[in-house]
Amino acid sequence: MMDAVPKTYRELADLVRNKIQAGSIQPGQILKAEKLASEYKISRQTAQRALTVIASEGLVRTIRGTGAVVQPPRPRRRIARGQLVTRNPHYGYVFPATSDPMEPWQAHGQPYRSHEPAPLAIAETFGLDAGTEVLRRRRVMSPEGEPPFQIADTWISPTAVADAPQVAEPSTGPGGYLDRLEEAGHGPIAWRETTRVRMPSEEEARLLEISTGLPVLEISMVGRSAQDDQPVEVTVKVIPSDRVELVTDLVRAESAAWPVDPVQSR
Repeated sequence: MMDAVPKTYRELADLVRNKIQAGSIQPGQILKAEKLASEYKISRQTAQRALTVIASEGLVRTIRGTGAVVQPPRPRRRIARGQLVTRNPHYGYVFPATSDPMEPWQAHGQPYRSHEPAPLAIAETFGLDAGTEVLRRRRVMSPEGEPPFQIADTWISPTAVADAPQVAEPSTGPGGYLDRLEEAGHGPIAWRETTRVRMPSEEEARLLEISTGLPVLEISMVGRSAQDDQPVEVTVKVIPSDRVELVTDLVRAESAAWPVDPVQSR
């Protein structure tokens, strides 16, 4: 059966999406706006807008000079973000996870550390002037066998680095940088987590192997010292939005306990 001729970018996006999901357009194929425009007798601008739509869904990855590369199906994880921080005797703290905390993960590329001008939000959190150099430890990780799933950047305040110099070394020792900070007198550290959705930077898109048009989930965690309640570390995790769903089990408050009272007119 012939394809219905798309007249708008949304109709073309629907058509291409259906072909990808049905398997008639395979992972690795390159879609170009010029070719789609010629094939369906529409403008190049309309075809490009359609590719932008499906790039925002993670179905293709736009690569400058190449086109829109169709992506293989990627698992979407249902995340129940709780409040519980646990402790594993073999590797230290375990935070509310993007998967089973015992699931093996792998690094993509070499984790590294550097001193870099802190982004404005990080500088403000630490009470520093914009552009102040701060220690950053970066890891690009995923569950074993999967493409890059998250970028994790940990920024450690200059004061905390001075108190616990090993946090700036290649190996931070058993329990990692958090154990070193707590041993230096900042324990027990208390954390607050903030989640938001935003667009990725070009660097983030490259590391996560996604299009710059695909929104990402940013989970920021600020760790505060027990000494003075000042922030000593900020960890920012960036995850492609097509890889996760946040799930919350809602709890009835006492006022909504079953059986409920009939609603009364005012």
